[in-house]
Amino acid sequence: MTQSPAVRTGGAPGTVRLGERAARTVTAELARHHGPKTGLLVGVTPDSAVLAAALDALLPGDVLTVVPADAAGADDLRDHVTEQGRWVADRVRVVESPAAADPAEVVVLAEPLTGTADEARGTLDGLAKQLAEGGVLTAVVPAVPGRTEGAAAELDRQSALFGVGTDLVLRNQPPVRVHRLRYTPATVATAARLAPAYRPSSVPLTRGMHIDSNGVAAAGIALGLAALARITRPKSRLWLVPALAAAPVAAFFRDPERDVPEDPSAVVAAADGQVLSVQRLRDDRFGDGEFLRVAVFLSVLDVHVNRAPVAGKVVDYFVADGGFAAAMKPDAEHNVAAYTVLDTDRGTVVVAQRTGLIARRIVQRAPIGSLLARGERFGLIRFGSRTDVYLPADAAEPLVAPGDRVVGGSTVIARWV
Repeated sequence: MTQSPAVRTGGAPGTVRLGERAARTVTAELARHHGPKTGLLVGVTPDSAVLAAALDALLPGDVLTVVPADAAGADDLRDHVTEQGRWVADRVRVVESPAAADPAEVVVLAEPLTGTADEARGTLDGLAKQLAEGGVLTAVVPAVPGRTEGAAAELDRQSALFGVGTDLVLRNQPPVRVHRLRYTPATVATAARLAPAYRPSSVPLTRGMHIDSNGVAAAGIALGLAALARITRPKSRLWLVPALAAAPVAAFFRDPERDVPEDPSAVVAAADGQVLSVQRLRDDRFGDGEFLRVAVFLSVLDVHVNRAPVAGKVVDYFVADGGFAAAMKPDAEHNVAAYTVLDTDRGTVVVAQRTGLIARRIVQRAPIGSLLARGERFGLIRFGSRTDVYLPADAAEPLVAPGDRVVGGSTVIARWV
């Protein structure tokens, strides 16, 4: 395969194929930009699922530059782009190497990295030079031991330093891990132009309902225990207990689609549940000013996926130690809690994920440096819990009161003044 050194992946052609789900994950950064954007797609062929996903993400005003997997295939790729019609052809340019492309806001390496750590580092360094300020580079590696010679370890290292998101796509042959890297800081204003990112962490059941991967794993464990009990004690009905528990456990991790309000002044609920309190307070951990805090209790029957109440940039994340009091009780104020701090164009906004009497596990998927759109999923809490949203008190007007029911990502709990 004839390649520019900047796009050498180190593996033999065709060793790892990206299917539709993986392709959608790889191009998620392209798809989430509302406004005009520039993209660079490296290492594709006319029949590439990644190319198809990238073309689907095009919007008016977009500019997408495409580099073929083999420089000799540039003409075939140009013919393919032309066949897609005038609308696509006007927005897509084919070049022989990344060096011939202009800097882009989103750079996507469509070929999985399967070579050595040095080869992977050289590829990433070459592509990083094509990134615009604050841009994101997306790269993928096989998630199966033995399928890489060091590329996976190199991407893990760079992700620890520059990562703004990682997704595991199990529904691919073989499974792959997608890394998103940002080498220079992004501006807070960019977050307002983003749509909630596509994440493969939820398994679709219907068009409007998903199950988080945690639910799939929990249900799988329950069914595994049922099978084990059935084998070891065939005359007992004990296996029915974990078997019947699998469905409600999976249902607890349901992840429905939500219609996020388009009003830029709206602050949405970070979780489903009942409003416990709306109060003004001070917290030195987040700054000197006064905050408006909206606390929401989540029962075991509520959806436990957490969403960003506003668009912003994750600038800090920390966990505070504490107890495990019932989440609806005042003592829950001192429970173990995870704090995600967002920088926004209206000031500091904080989301606190608090444990409860049963809830002992907090999942947070938004690393420091990542951008969150309003209503975007960023984590969850397992079983009954509480989620608090802190807003600058002088910039927000509350629209809910204690006792109100709210829906995460949809209910407007406050409005910027």
